[in-house]
Amino acid sequence: MQKAKILLVDDRPENLLALEAILSALDQTLVRASSGEEALKALLTDDFAVILLDVQMPGMDGFETAAHIKRRERTRDIPIIFLTAINHGPHHTFRGYAAGAVDYISKPFDPWVLRAKVSVFVDLYQKNTQLKEQAALLRLQLEAGAEPAIGGALLGELSARLAAVEEQAEALTKQLDAAADAGAAATAAHLERKIAGLRGALDALRPGSG
Repeated sequence: MQKAKILLVDDRPENLLALEAILSALDQTLVRASSGEEALKALLTDDFAVILLDVQMPGMDGFETAAHIKRRERTRDIPIIFLTAINHGPHHTFRGYAAGAVDYISKPFDPWVLRAKVSVFVDLYQKNTQLKEQAALLRLQLEAGAEPAIGGALLGELSARLAAVEEQAEALTKQLDAAADAGAAATAAHLERKIAGLRGALDALRPGSG
């Protein structure tokens, strides 16, 4: 399976190095950006599974960068996890969610928790990509008059793979609820929307779905 790209945005090189050390175990492609402008430039050409975005940056800060990301049709659905060393209370956190973040983590953060959250978004992205590719292949097979048994077998395989993602997402939601994480509700809602969309796409391919 092709590696997913994770965008790390922070103006401090030592913070980027720390994020790379934490996320290297995921064995995905980590892309650095030292400013909001650099992040937006990277997003013009590459697809990313998730963005880790520092709030406090000179020039274009994290909130402004996120606003630009959410305005672009190409990038509006990419999950954004805000990272901040400053906690100004509920209003500051709400501003992060209002800007489109799915989670908001204060530094210093638990490396295991951050890695677990990023891992779920990476897996969801990969499953989403794989499902789209295989759904397109299945449509071609059906249009070409492929045997129903072939189509049924492929649908069963896709359904099983999606069920694995649903199980992982449910486990993450329980984990976040147990930890009383401030971003639990937003993260869970984002996952639920994505998975529901994938399940709907899969169900639409079943015979008799129209």
